[in-house]
Amino acid sequence: MRKVNIARQSVPAVGIGTWHMGNEPQNHDEEVAAIRAGIEAGARAVDTAEVYGDGKSETLVGEALKPFNRDDIFLISKVKPDNASKAVMEQHLDASLKRLQTDHLDLYLYHWRGGSIPLEETVAELDRLRGTGKIGAWGVSNFDIPDMQELVGLPAGGNVAANEDLYNIESRGIEYDLLPWQRERHIPLIAYSPVGGLANNLKTSMLTDAVVREVAARHGVSTYELLVAWTVRDGNTLSIPQTSNPEHMRANIAAAGIELTDEDLAQLDKRYPAPTHHVPLDVD
Repeated sequence: MRKVNIARQSVPAVGIGTWHMGNEPQNHDEEVAAIRAGIEAGARAVDTAEVYGDGKSETLVGEALKPFNRDDIFLISKVKPDNASKAVMEQHLDASLKRLQTDHLDLYLYHWRGGSIPLEETVAELDRLRGTGKIGAWGVSNFDIPDMQELVGLPAGGNVAANEDLYNIESRGIEYDLLPWQRERHIPLIAYSPVGGLANNLKTSMLTDAVVREVAARHGVSTYELLVAWTVRDGNTLSIPQTSNPEHMRANIAAAGIELTDEDLAQLDKRYPAPTHHVPLDVD
């Protein structure tokens, strides 16, 4: 199973995304079962955020993870921009920890750039919280190349452990400059919406595309699995597909074991070419 090093830990390259989970009471049992199925199938990283369902996703994750050894889980959550100040960030972190039923996060992300709080203040507070033991490491989300360049120029900016962005075979814009820049600095990518879906209202045809189906058939896997495997092909990416279906969840996690050939990649690149210029992020 392919792995990625993130925040000084080695974790399977496919984890569990939870955006839109926890919102509907009628889906509760199936969603808990899906998260547990993912962990039992070998996933270790679980990604959530305080803004997902106003904390409902964190509450769901906390319940779903109760049967497991906390030390076996790489737990990620995020703080939204309005709460990313020296004055209140720790209060919001504590609230996330309470909902997640844990005393620490492995990775805490600044969810997106916005609001009036200076980036330097946010980064300084994230770094201070790292020293408290409540977070093992910190990172950012939805940062484009100018954001990352500004970030690493700050006093504590070099401690950034990851950047989480939209990335899939139809949305390859970050390959032009952001991904090479991060690779040079050994900053891993966390890829959300690896098969499209609800993120950024993304409408996709890649799941039914003839080329994708042909390559998936060669490996005896679904198009979902093939597309997740494509996102982690470089060994520097943690992919976090989201599903509420336990069977689908197990298939997603198994995608970390798919080895794409040069022929596969060339065929997919021809169908979905890499970008030839900078493409600004479309952040929701």
